[in-house]
Amino acid sequence: MSSDRYSFLSVLREALRGQTGWKPAWRKADPQESYDVVIVGGGGHGLATAYYLARRYGIRRVAVVEKSWLGNGNIGRNTTIVRSNYLLAGNVPFYECSMKLWEGLEQDINYNAMVSQRGVLNLFHNDGQRNAYTRRGNAMRLHGVDAQLLDAAAVRRKLPFLDFDNARFPIQGGLLQQRGGTVRHDAVAWGYARAADRLGVDIIENCEVTGMRITDGRVEGVETTRGFIGAKKVGLACAGNSSRVAALAGLRLPIESHVLQAFVTEGLKPFIDCVVTFGAGHFYISQSDKGGLVFGGDIDGYNSYAQRGNMPVVEDVCEGGMALMPRIGRVRMLRQWGGLMDMSMDGSPIIDRTPVDQLYLNAGWCYGGFKATPASGLCFAHLLARDEPHPVATAYRLDRFARGAVIDEKGMGAQPNLH
Repeated sequence: MSSDRYSFLSVLREALRGQTGWKPAWRKADPQESYDVVIVGGGGHGLATAYYLARRYGIRRVAVVEKSWLGNGNIGRNTTIVRSNYLLAGNVPFYECSMKLWEGLEQDINYNAMVSQRGVLNLFHNDGQRNAYTRRGNAMRLHGVDAQLLDAAAVRRKLPFLDFDNARFPIQGGLLQQRGGTVRHDAVAWGYARAADRLGVDIIENCEVTGMRITDGRVEGVETTRGFIGAKKVGLACAGNSSRVAALAGLRLPIESHVLQAFVTEGLKPFIDCVVTFGAGHFYISQSDKGGLVFGGDIDGYNSYAQRGNMPVVEDVCEGGMALMPRIGRVRMLRQWGGLMDMSMDGSPIIDRTPVDQLYLNAGWCYGGFKATPASGLCFAHLLARDEPHPVATAYRLDRFARGAVIDEKGMGAQPNLH
């Protein structure tokens, strides 16, 4: 474990000696025979869980097993947006907890995650949407979350390049959360990995879980491509592969897996200084620090475990962008990627124990996985350490579907493809 901290002095020192003294950010650990906790999934949620287990709860005999290389999953396949502008009481405290953790993340893990609180503006285009955003903003403020309702004139002053005069869906205003923004997704993975490694956590890459050893209803460890790893507790943080991995323990989850595409254009001069969402269609956009426009929209609409998407969704997303800001029509798109979404039946996540003793689940993040990373890790670590839900995640129980206590933020019912 390295005791080096990143600082101005360390950067200056390495600059003077030709950058020859930097050590790897984390060790390439080999699996031990057993651990107190094994976390399946080396994405943002799994790494954050390992970090908070070690940092906040003092549990350091922890392994994170990842079937591929670190950062190959959804943590590196998203549009980097963070926000806490939710409506329902089951969601607002959780995502606000995450927002507060984002605000102190870089100091906490000693890593530049490029947290940029540039603001998130949700546009509305009719009276019904205005009323809905007014209600959401009031709910946010009742929970101590910042929210500001802008009229059309205020939006025009902030974003004059939007189509106000010839739009098919005229912009009437928007709901602004100024504390929202973007964070560099790769840096989140690297920063949590480095911080967890410094506390003694083993990060084991290229180690796919192929089975689970269960005796008398209790999990004893995981079978992997690198041998059996014993564990007192096992936590699943596998995103779109949650159903596959849970099936190894004989569990069937209320989750469907869908592909969500994202896109980035060539670099442009700065002109979008916040995150903007289109209220008349599913489209959201921001501008990266390198100048590229980063945007996305709907999932592809069919069940899949592939990290790629199809052309109709590309067309649909680009149509949404053109309807909102026609000036981007001549911009060249450089690349796209697909993330594998674990879509729950009500569009909200699950952080809970499973029917298998000492097996725990973190899944069902739908579109909200990246922004939830710090709070997800903290709450999952709390559950693993204390065997009880964290106070801000008490609603995210696995049995809520059987009890009828769904957290349906969008009001779409039990249709994962709509969430």
